[in-house]
Order: sequence, then C-alpha cells, then structure tokens
Amino acid sequence: MLLFIVMTVLLLAAAGFVYYTNRHGQPKGLIPAALANMGERFGFYIMMAILTLFISSKFGLNKTQTGLIYSVFYAAIYLLALVGGIIADRTRNYKGTILAGLILMAVGYFIIAWPTETPVSNMAVILTLTCFGLLVIAFGNGLFKGNLQAVVGQLYDNEKYAKKRDVGFQIFYMFINIGGFFAPFIAIGIRNWWLGKQGFAYNADLPELCHQWLRAADGGTAMTEQASGRLMELASQVSGGTAYTADTIGDFVNSYLNVFSTGFHYAFAAAIVAMLISLVIFLANRRRLPDHSKKAAAKEGSNNAQAPTVEEVKMDAKEVRQRIYALFAVFAVVIFFWFSFHQNGYSLTYFARDYINLDVINIDLGFTQIVGAEIFQSVNPFFVVFLTPIIIGIFGWLRNRDKEPSTPMKIGIGMGIAAVAYIFLTICSAGLPTSEEVAAMGGLDASQRLSPLVMVAMYFILTTAELFISPLGLSFVSKVAPPHLQGIMQGCWLAATAIGNQLLFIGGILYDSIPLWATWCVFVAACLISMGAMLGMVRWLERITEGKKA
Repeated sequence: MLLFIVMTVLLLAAAGFVYYTNRHGQPKGLIPAALANMGERFGFYIMMAILTLFISSKFGLNKTQTGLIYSVFYAAIYLLALVGGIIADRTRNYKGTILAGLILMAVGYFIIAWPTETPVSNMAVILTLTCFGLLVIAFGNGLFKGNLQAVVGQLYDNEKYAKKRDVGFQIFYMFINIGGFFAPFIAIGIRNWWLGKQGFAYNADLPELCHQWLRAADGGTAMTEQASGRLMELASQVSGGTAYTADTIGDFVNSYLNVFSTGFHYAFAAAIVAMLISLVIFLANRRRLPDHSKKAAAKEGSNNAQAPTVEEVKMDAKEVRQRIYALFAVFAVVIFFWFSFHQNGYSLTYFARDYINLDVINIDLGFTQIVGAEIFQSVNPFFVVFLTPIIIGIFGWLRNRDKEPSTPMKIGIGMGIAAVAYIFLTICSAGLPTSEEVAAMGGLDASQRLSPLVMVAMYFILTTAELFISPLGLSFVSKVAPPHLQGIMQGCWLAATAIGNQLLFIGGILYDSIPLWATWCVFVAACLISMGAMLGMVRWLERITEGKKA
C-alpha cells in the first residue's frame, strides 16, 4: 500500500510539472527531452542499483576489488562524456550523437544481461566480457548524457526563456529521478522473482557466505565456526527448511549462487527495454529540440559562411578565458562532492546490506518480494522528486523579494548540507562492529542492526544537498560556457564527476580497514573542503555569471 502511495505521488508530481511548464512558459522541447532522459536513466539505474552486489556475488570479489571495477566504470561514464561533447561540437550533430549513444547502451546492456554460469569456471574470460559490456555502456552514455544536457541548455539561449534556465534544469533533473525511483524496485523484483521460481528465498548475507565456503574449499582461509554455522542455518531457511550437512552444503552453494546471479542478469535485460522506450520517445520528439547542424549549414550556405554568432562577437578572447577559468574552478571543487555522493551505489549499499534490518521493509507482491539493500537506491530519487517543487518554491519566493542566492552560492550551501548528512551517519555508526568483524560472524542478527529510517534520513539530507548542486551545476555550465564550447564544457562537468567517481574505491578500502564512524568522517572532511573552496570563490563566480569582466 505504501509503495502504491509513493508511486502515485511521483506520477502526480510528474503531471504537475508538465502542467507547470505549459503555464509558466518553459520551452516546448523541455518535457520531451526530460522524458527521453527519464527512460534512459531508468535503465541506467536498474544497473547501478545492483552492479556492486552483482560483481560481488557473481565473481566473489572483495569490496576493494569490486570498488576498483565500479569506480573505473563510473569514471568512464562521465569521462567519455567529454569525448561525446567533442564529437557533437565538431560535427554540430548533437541529436545524431545522442541517438548513437542510446543504441550503444542497449548493446552494452545486452552483453551483461546474457546469463553465464556461476560460480564462474573461467574468471578471466567472463570478467573481461562483463567489463567490455560496461565499457560499451559507458561510451554510449558518454555520447548521450552530456549532449542531451547541452541541447536542453540550448533551449534557453532564446532571451525569452533565459531567466527560466535554473527552474528548467531542476524540472529536467526531477524527471531523471522518476526513472531512478522505479528502477531499483524492478531490479530487486526480477532478481527475487527468479530466486522464488527456482525454489529459493532471498537473503543478503548468503552470497558472501557462499563465496567464503568456496574459497575455503579451494584451500583458502577457513571459515570461522560461527560463519559456517550461519551458512547452514540460512541455507535451510531460504530452501524451505531443507537440512544441509557438510557433505551436501556444496551443492546448495553452487546452486544458490548460480540462481542469484542469473536473477541479476535478467534484471539487466530490463534495462534494454528501457533503452528502447527512451529511443522511441526521442525519435518521436526530435523535431522539438534545437538543431545546430541546420544552423551550421545555413551559415555555410550564406555569403558570410564563417561569420561568428552574435554571442561570439560580443565575447572577446579574454572573456572566453575568464569563463573557462571559472568553469574549471567549479569542476575542481565538485570532485570532492561526487567522491562523497556517489558512495550511494558502493559503500553505502554495503552498509545497508551489512548493518540495516532489511526484514522490516519486505514488500510482498505475491509473485515476488521487494527486499534487499538495493531498495535504498530508490530513496534518493524519491526525495529528488518530492523536494524539487519545494526548493523551487523557496527559491522563487526569495527571488520575488530579491533575496535569492546566486547559483555559485547555492552550490556552496549544498556542499555544507552534504557534510551534515555524513555527520549524521557518523553519529549513527558509533559503536558498530567493523566490516571484518561482521564477516567473521557471518552477518549480524536483526537485533544488532539499525533501523531503515537511518538510511532514509541520511538520504533525505544528502538529496537536499544534491538539489543545491547537481541541477544548478548543469545550469551554471550552460549559462557560463562560451556558445561554441557548450558540448565540451558539459563534457568537462561530467569529466570532473568522473574524477570524483574514480576515487570511489577509497570508500571501500576505508570501509574494510577502519571503524565505520571514521570512514564517514573522511567524507565529512571532503564536503567541508568543497564548501569552503566554493564560498571563497563566490564573488568572483558571480561576476563571471553576470557577464562582468574580472
């Protein structure tokens, strides 16, 4: 019932924003672009909700090894956006580049969705194939993501819409997160449906315990007596009461891991469907979006083919340099934010699996159960949709009184709010056993785990920070970037995100090496450093944003 209410709220919010854009003079191409992006993000977040746990359960890799793959992939997604921006800027064919990206992503999802046997018999081949599929997805995403954002920015180049740019990007960002909300439920539902179809129930601790048993059987570190006993206990629970012995537990381990991982593969297949939906939406509404290739062709056909645009005439070389300096200063600062924020799919997911009582949020749909650490991946997009109209309303109220903070100031405030989120988690984690101690115990009992409300509250604060940074950062880039460098600068924003993502693996190392409260303190420090640097540059960035020369 609660899930139905939440979904209804999200759909009503989406309908409300469509009505808002029609009544308040937003460009007509905004909603089609947002819907196309929503479909693509739906598929993407199906994958991201389960990727780290899939790699761990499929290949038996530890958190640091999984984190290296995850961080390289996540970095490649955003780094290749720079390549996509260069391609689109050179060809002036933004929409063609976006289309190619959608097709490539569908191919990549097909590669990782193809079921292969688990436990993996040939680690090198299967892991390489999986990483190649992720690389194809990353390249397709690079062609798609930054260029669609650039096209949305181009909708506001018309002076009629210029003052509505921030709100437009907040609406665009909200639609991304509607797709992001539903994705984890689909991923979890498909995985758990397949487990049930094969006669098993879901348990978050079992894949790790199964791999511990396999390593011990291959001559590695022996399981502790406590972990071995818990494996037997959980194996019986998920198999409907079947009793296992030391001689029969191996059959269960192989079977459960294979079914568990196959369920993940089928969940990835759902992302292909999402790509096709996004493709149809984009093709159906292609004409509503700006077309720079036609503008370029018109210039070439004129008597003054090389004539610069009006904006380029007004913008001399010094101003172009100042704008680029300002953009790269912001890019450098947000690296620390993304390093902290994107732990949601990595160390925060492991934290939810290991320390949160998941049993109390078991949603039984009859044909499948929605339960798993991945479910918290839906909390962030829900709060994005829920909080966006509130934050837009607050900024609008302040704007009407000439008290609205500038975009750079909003970003700085957001960094401080992110620090508060990790301070909260630091307090909640005080006294919890380390990750190593949890592994030795074979997992915590329900009485030792934290309430799911801890994750909900943490994501509420972190999402508020995100809404002060991510959509407004996109708006800032589209506003400040020189007209002939729109695609590249959007790509550079994503490249800065890539650097932050490349550092994600540090979270896994800390998670396994030091007390949890100390791990979260590192992210508190990163966010506070970002806030201080951003607030120190506010006046300079405000002058650049307003078109004043420093």
